[in-house]
Amino acid sequence: MSCLSCQTSKETVDSIIINASVYTVNSNFDKAEAFAIKEGKFVDVGTNAEIQEKYTSETIIDAKDQTVVPGLIDAHCHFLGMGFNQQSVNLVGTKSFDEVVQRVVEFQKEKNLNYIVGRGWDQNDWDIKEFPNKAKLDSLFPNTPISLTRIDGHAILCNQAALGLGKVTVNSKIDGGEVVIENGKLSGVLIDNAENLVMNYWPKSSRQDVVNALLDAQKVCFDYGLTTVDDAGLSPESIQIIDSLQQVGDLKIRIYAMVSASKENLEYYLNKGITKTDRLNVRSFKYYADGALGSRGAMLRAPYSDKPGHFGLLVTDLETFNDAAQRIANSEFQMNTHAIGDSANHAVLQTYSKVLNGKSNRRWRVEHAQVISPEDFKYYNDIIPSIQPTHATSDMYWAEDRLGAERVKGAYAYKQLLNAYGKVALGTDFPVEQVSPFLTFYAAVARQDLEQYPDGGYQMENALTREETLKGMTIWAAYSNFEENEKGSIEVGKFADFIILDTDIMTVDAHQIPNIKVVKTFVDGKEQ
Repeated sequence: MSCLSCQTSKETVDSIIINASVYTVNSNFDKAEAFAIKEGKFVDVGTNAEIQEKYTSETIIDAKDQTVVPGLIDAHCHFLGMGFNQQSVNLVGTKSFDEVVQRVVEFQKEKNLNYIVGRGWDQNDWDIKEFPNKAKLDSLFPNTPISLTRIDGHAILCNQAALGLGKVTVNSKIDGGEVVIENGKLSGVLIDNAENLVMNYWPKSSRQDVVNALLDAQKVCFDYGLTTVDDAGLSPESIQIIDSLQQVGDLKIRIYAMVSASKENLEYYLNKGITKTDRLNVRSFKYYADGALGSRGAMLRAPYSDKPGHFGLLVTDLETFNDAAQRIANSEFQMNTHAIGDSANHAVLQTYSKVLNGKSNRRWRVEHAQVISPEDFKYYNDIIPSIQPTHATSDMYWAEDRLGAERVKGAYAYKQLLNAYGKVALGTDFPVEQVSPFLTFYAAVARQDLEQYPDGGYQMENALTREETLKGMTIWAAYSNFEENEKGSIEVGKFADFIILDTDIMTVDAHQIPNIKVVKTFVDGKEQ
């Protein structure tokens, strides 16, 4: 018998990756060297020898010992919003209100628009840590409406031309929002629901504007190794555009779409039912319980330590919230609620527990879960904490001022939340924070900013391990989307979504993590 007849013929596959340092993120957190891909899915994972003995392909990628991890998932972001930000004034990192105005002036010189929007200012980063005033914008832009959104999205600064669109006066009132008055006059700052007094009259984006924003956002995300994003609040119209772009192949990124909460949207999707394709999953509603801590809109159980008598705001009244929760509980949909303050978290957890009583595996989420009372952690045994580690390192400079030394111990308590549920879904909340998932990873494990402050890390008892962090950005995030059987790890049968990194994220010195670069991003086994 000839030797040739002893050999089994190799199976032809679409591509093979060899010489890789693969973190599979399977249930054993196994490592591998190689894998084979066919029809967009992993068909085998193993050693170089095992894969090369069994498979052949015209496309063999030599990873040259570089690190390979599953495609990263951002469990809470504003994908479409970030895309629109590419077309507006970037105010992130401004160190004074004068710098904000300067950027608006430079932007308008270049663009010459009829309406100006911007985002990213944060008065906590300025020497004068007070909300800005519209006077300077009024003098420079008397006829061009301007809306400048705070970094967290929970406050806007409008000039008089913008306020005029909604006929806002010192007497304007709205539930769940505040029109900020200074010395008896409009300051131009609108908090939470008060933003709608102007933005409901703002010109609507065209379909092409939305398309451009989505494609811009996709490019940014692929550059950072994100292959799935959970967009925390989309309109039915935006979801339809996303679906159409995905169907024709222009939008390749996978999107877990949380439907923006409204009576009409709830009605529409409860009647329509879940929408699920390989790239789009519409099975959740996004509600807001309160505002943000930075703008003192987060709802607290005791007054703000730096503003006596002020408790924050409930953005959705409890009757509306409880009614919606009951209706969603009676469907197959998931409910995902923004809750920052300890009072808001308490209210949400109480409602969830009541309406979900006797129902299993519903995977309802609290988005942010930022300030938790000690006695409320136990409620997270059946509720997924969807958290954003960079919030801790952004807020640590002033969080104790807002909350006081005792209450801040229950803030950004990621390890405690992990211990309560057993999993955490990790995201960035971009564009509130930067898009980079490596900043998420660094903040989770080192609990420091890029200047390595504070020495030794911030409230390190709540740091996560690297393994927990990678799981939170892959398999646990997939689980929070009901997608753990199709993505989140490099395993046979799952989508071939993976990335090649220039550095081993699991072993490199922690302070080098923010500098890690994505060499290549693959979706369905195809390089993007």
